Amino acid sequence: MSTTADPRATPPARRRQRRSPGWVPNQHGAWAMLAAPLLVGAIASGPRPSHLLLGAFWFAGYFAFFATTLWLKARRRPRYLPPVRAYAILAALLGVLVLVVTPGLLRWVPAFLIPLGVGVTASATRHERALLSGLATTVGSCLMTLVAYDLGGGTDWTHAAQLTAVLAGYFAGTVFYVKSAIRERGNRTFLLVSVAFHLALAVLAPVLLPSPDGWILGLVGLALTARAAVIPPLGWSPARLGIGEILAIVVVSVVALLTL
Repeated sequence: MSTTADPRATPPARRRQRRSPGWVPNQHGAWAMLAAPLLVGAIASGPRPSHLLLGAFWFAGYFAFFATTLWLKARRRPRYLPPVRAYAILAALLGVLVLVVTPGLLRWVPAFLIPLGVGVTASATRHERALLSGLATTVGSCLMTLVAYDLGGGTDWTHAAQLTAVLAGYFAGTVFYVKSAIRERGNRTFLLVSVAFHLALAVLAPVLLPSPDGWILGLVGLALTARAAVIPPLGWSPARLGIGEILAIVVVSVVALLTL
């Protein structure tokens, strides 16, 4: 009889513990937050093959960021380090390739330093769920709209700024919305703040943007305000909220591209 242990006999929990955490991000809504600014900027300026390279770098950079935040929250435990190292190297290589293809994109690097710094610092101090951290990473994500627009050769920067502002407003609203549905669920004050924030965006859209574009976006804002008021008390799971986020950002992105 063989004395070799059958690896299948190892309890699943123990097998999971042997794998380094951080290889696959588990934040469902983050996928939409990554893809939407990149796609909107590329579509607005005209898609190019180099956008695929930029997208690869963008996602690798997020994977590195996610793995790094886990490593910092875990007080730099060695078992959390492998994905940090792997994704950081991959992101660095892809970043160099992007700059070789389009050196002018280097001017956007300083714009990402503050949001990135806030996110990393929040994780290092175990305040990654703080409102400021969420808003900072939102701003950093939406800046990719401008980078992708620049890569595509766009020249109407007013148009690019409007698209970026719409996405930033939406994603900032999701910070309040998701918190009110998960960590702050049952907190009536926070729910009211979330609804008020969405309502303010809906009202500002027709004031700040040309008619009828602003009015159309305002109607979308009212629908999101209703969502912010109705969904959190229902107790949806993070996965279900994430799927809803993907559907909502598709609508917001398409409406912004068609109207602005």
